[in-house]
Amino acid sequence: MFQQLATNTLNWIILIGLFLLIIEVAFFHGGLVFSVLFSSLLLYFGRKKAHHIVGKVLFGVGAVTLTFTILNMIAFRFFIIAGIVLFFINYSRSKKEPEEVSPQFFSLEKENEDDSLIKIEPLFQQRVFGDQKTNDTAYGWRDINIHGGFGDRLIDLSNTVLPDQAVISIRHFVGNIKIYVPYEVEISILHSSVLGRANILGEHHLKLVNQSISYQTENYLIEQPRVKIITSIFSGDIEVTRI
Repeated sequence: MFQQLATNTLNWIILIGLFLLIIEVAFFHGGLVFSVLFSSLLLYFGRKKAHHIVGKVLFGVGAVTLTFTILNMIAFRFFIIAGIVLFFINYSRSKKEPEEVSPQFFSLEKENEDDSLIKIEPLFQQRVFGDQKTNDTAYGWRDINIHGGFGDRLIDLSNTVLPDQAVISIRHFVGNIKIYVPYEVEISILHSSVLGRANILGEHHLKLVNQSISYQTENYLIEQPRVKIITSIFSGDIEVTRI
């Protein structure tokens, strides 16, 4: 059904839902924000301790409370009603005018017949909950561009062969980031944090509050291989060390 919606229609539905959410939080149920954050923390710590019975209980309680919190939101009910209305509108339209399915392309002519695309599988998938790390054995390098919710991210560059210029871009909500870099690799890093700490090749920042820091090794601009690291965290620590 969503594939048949015009982009503007879907955008309006999202905007109205967000507007209702803001109104609800601001004037009716301010405790929703606390409830969502509390449930998310239970899910995070439950996931971290999943091998213990306490972790399973925390994860279950967090899942139940978060589900009931979402079900009680006016914005959620609006999305349900909007989905039902759009379903019946599309169903009625399809009965009157049967849909003709045909391939749709932005252009019927290739700009360059010699161009060919190769799909590259990313090292990391986008994940809201859970830790992620590179393989402990040798792996082929692909540039990293991910965002996440809760959990730690560990990237070990000693188990791969880097190109002349590699890129790591991570946007994260809550959790820690660790990056291990071989001694022969030059580094440039731009990191921003709302709450957290940083250890960049021995340079310690014990208190980052809504700050950005930037470093690069002395020979970054003239030597290869080199890696450009761009990270942002709402709450968490970053550590970049040699290995």
